[in-house]
Amino acid sequence: MNKKEGLEKLNKEMLSCSKCALRANCNQVVPGEGNARAEIMLIGEGPGKKEDELGRPFVGAAGKFLDEMLSSIKMKREDVYIANVVKCRPPENRDPLPEEVETCWVWLEKQIEIIDPEIIVTLGRHSMERFVPGKKISSDHGKAFRREIDGLGKRIFFTLYHPAAALYNGSMRNVLIKDFKKIPKVLEKIKKEK
Repeated sequence: MNKKEGLEKLNKEMLSCSKCALRANCNQVVPGEGNARAEIMLIGEGPGKKEDELGRPFVGAAGKFLDEMLSSIKMKREDVYIANVVKCRPPENRDPLPEEVETCWVWLEKQIEIIDPEIIVTLGRHSMERFVPGKKISSDHGKAFRREIDGLGKRIFFTLYHPAAALYNGSMRNVLIKDFKKIPKVLEKIKKEK
């Protein structure tokens, strides 16, 4: 089974998941989408209203900004893989609860295992906390961290503010774009170290 087939099979399994209370209150599970062989995997916190309606990650206003940032490094959605820490929309877009993140971990872990990206870009503090706990996004955004994760081995994580932050605070837009433009250099460095 190749990576694409592996992800398709996993996504089908995810669509029938009802292990936590989030599933009862959302329209649909939003597994993720993109290139099964992506070098870059972007991980947000959870689906919003638009994502819940369409079943795709990052399709609202924050998604449009994410597309713009990808374009700034000469990439498209089809070049990366985009997922979330939780696969179902939390009610009223509240933050995902620790037990919800924990329940969904099995899905995210399998996605990372199949795709095996060179770099995982965390979008927002919930995603960052899942992979690089104990850090503050205000001081650690735009930085790369090497961590060993049980079941996933050594991985490189690059921490960013969530694209939605720029929608609520215009000055964050430039910070996010500047941080995002570091990704190709970090990726290049990772490849040289191999």
